Amino acid sequence: SPLSLELLPTDPLLLILSFLDYRDLVSCCYLNRRLNQLSSHDPLWKRHCKKYWLISEEEKSRRNQSWRAIFISTYSDLGRYIHYYATLKKAWDDLKQYLGQWCPRMISSLKESVREEDLDAVEAQIRCKLPNDYRCSFRIHNGQKLVVPGLMGSMALSNHYRSEDLLDIDTAAGGFQQRLGLKQCLPLTFCIHTGLSQYMALESVEGRNKYEIFYQCPDQMARNPSAIVMFITGTSYFEWFTSYVNKVVTGGYPIIRDQIFRYVHDKDCVATTEDITVSVSTSFLPELSSVHPPHYFFTYRIRIEMSKDALPENACQLESRYWRITNAKGDVEEVQGPGVVGEFPVISPGKVYEYTSCTTFTTTSGYMEGYYTFHCLYNKDRFFNVTIPRFHMVCPAFKVSTA
Repeated sequence: SPLSLELLPTDPLLLILSFLDYRDLVSCCYLNRRLNQLSSHDPLWKRHCKKYWLISEEEKSRRNQSWRAIFISTYSDLGRYIHYYATLKKAWDDLKQYLGQWCPRMISSLKESVREEDLDAVEAQIRCKLPNDYRCSFRIHNGQKLVVPGLMGSMALSNHYRSEDLLDIDTAAGGFQQRLGLKQCLPLTFCIHTGLSQYMALESVEGRNKYEIFYQCPDQMARNPSAIVMFITGTSYFEWFTSYVNKVVTGGYPIIRDQIFRYVHDKDCVATTEDITVSVSTSFLPELSSVHPPHYFFTYRIRIEMSKDALPENACQLESRYWRITNAKGDVEEVQGPGVVGEFPVISPGKVYEYTSCTTFTTTSGYMEGYYTFHCLYNKDRFFNVTIPRFHMVCPAFKVSTA
């Protein structure tokens, strides 16, 4: 005779149910009385609470509810974000933990979460739907106050400073664009020094993909003032935000003066000569670049370090620099001169010297390499060259607005 579900022992059935996703577990409630009772077994819902909502044992105790009740109540509030919430919440938690250690001032600039009705009101205001990944992030934190330094990174040169804030939802809605060239684009970031923003396209218009994120750059050679070039920085809010946070919390960006500086370091871009190691990180500056006419602006940060195990008599001073600069067409420019950025740093065991400089290319990419000439402090007649590793600079992908 066929085996009845009612006769099967409880433990194997619970084990089977423990492999089901939350949707299938809910479906089981409607099949028969036995499965309804089993699928309400509270430990089955613990895994889903932890996986989708990052609910800890401590939070469960504080809320004094069953795992099943917590899952259902959280789902009723955040259910539309179930595919994004855990990853975005972890990204925010990791970021705050990192900032607490390295940039504590920035934590106080973060704003509390917004409600569903606040996001609905913004959609009604701009007459455009916000993507769920964006909405989900703002249910966790409503961006930050307009302060310096900005959460989304800084960049500083001798006469130029950029620091990008992650805009709160109301400020972003106030900057929503309907003008030709930037139609239906929502600003995500803003720099109060340069006026620079990263925008997210809420519709596929004017040559943009829906939810694409970009810096806008005026086309200086076009007669039409609405003609812009877009330097693409992300394909969706989720990808854009989580990849940035990952870069920050894994130490991919240096922290300088309590700020996140968006210099990218290629781990292969290191050269050691005797006791001295030179490493380079680079950054593209969209706000100082142009596609028409071609003018691509890069800044680079160089770290010169003498091994702490070096002998004290190996202390030396930088005398001059030599650069060989090659663009994508193979054109070569050579530069020689005394010191670096007007300085002649002394390097001794364990000592580090860092400086920043910049260069421009008429091609979308290029590379630099060269050497520094040092003289020994304890043997003035001894000069030697220290290799600067080849480092490449590449402009991000861009496209021209079809407005």
